[in-house]
Amino acid sequence: MTSAQTDDPGTPFPDRLVAFIPRLRRFCHGLSGDRDRGDDLLQATVERALARQTQWQEGTSLGNWLMRIASNLNIDRLRSDKVRGTAVEIDEMEDLPGEDALALLEFRSELGAVSAALQDMPCELSAVLACVVLDDRSYREAAEILEIPIGTVMSRMSRARQFVDHYVRRGPERMAAA
Repeated sequence: MTSAQTDDPGTPFPDRLVAFIPRLRRFCHGLSGDRDRGDDLLQATVERALARQTQWQEGTSLGNWLMRIASNLNIDRLRSDKVRGTAVEIDEMEDLPGEDALALLEFRSELGAVSAALQDMPCELSAVLACVVLDDRSYREAAEILEIPIGTVMSRMSRARQFVDHYVRRGPERMAAA
């Protein structure tokens, strides 16, 4: 389905939504910094969009609306994780090497370090980074999607880039001290 078809008022909402899923998936992965959590966020976003499709206004950007839902769901998840903490199955812990070995494995490639940086990055920075870098949106579009001023987008983009750069160079254990 082409972009023009997804904007056609005659196209049913579910078809428009399905056409947007690949872009939404990239955005969700960028927000969460993790493939599995990104897929979970994508599923929750699609569920919420389908349940509340009457709230989307014809003539407005479906993509922006979906990305705003994903961003809000991600913020809710991060807040919930802070309150509950992270649950880990004891059986899974036996197979994992110690923290030092995990850190060494994680930082052998810059890709692993960038992925880890995205996961540890504050949500307000990762949302802007995902919009601008992963979804190739302009600063103005990112500002509209995230409902923040364009100057805030520019500032957060700069801080996100610095965060990733420092994280890749120095590692997470030294980021807390920086």
